[in-house]
Amino acid sequence: MKKFKVSFNSPAVLTFSGLCILAFILNSVTDGYANLTVFVTYHSSLTNPMTYVRFFTHVLGHANWPHLIGNMSYILLLGPLLEEKYGTIRITEIILMTAVATALVNYVFFWNVALCGASGICFAFIIMSSFTSFKEGEIPLTFVLIAFIYVGGQINDAIVMQDNISNMAHIVGGIVGALFGYLMNKK
Repeated sequence: MKKFKVSFNSPAVLTFSGLCILAFILNSVTDGYANLTVFVTYHSSLTNPMTYVRFFTHVLGHANWPHLIGNMSYILLLGPLLEEKYGTIRITEIILMTAVATALVNYVFFWNVALCGASGICFAFIIMSSFTSFKEGEIPLTFVLIAFIYVGGQINDAIVMQDNISNMAHIVGGIVGALFGYLMNKK
């Protein structure tokens, strides 16, 4: 009889997902205090060191269970495939760059908006996945369709809907994913 074992197949994605779950548990047991102090980025003083910490940690916090599950579904679906192709260090860099990019855009342009969650990373992964068969001098049709469906949909939603969803984070994440997808496949 052949034995099977569970493998830690995607270190960056699994570690990130685990940190999101821990942040969610911590936020739950502190009755929302953890998100307010560590896992949400908002326009706070640049003399406060936590402002810079939250530029990175806001992607770990989630508002509620459906928010966490929605983001983790995309990250756990797409992340391991991308990590296998690009490596753990690259995927970690993409997660960190997306976190900082969404936080900076939010800080500069949306002074009254608090931001938490990993949806920017989801959109980076979605757009990056359309570049997996990229060849020099070609634009993959999958990229065009994904950009139109996902990013175009977010632009539309930002214009016509008033909800608690950060379309900006989705769009910025998509841009980060497009840049990394193109640059890493340019060879």
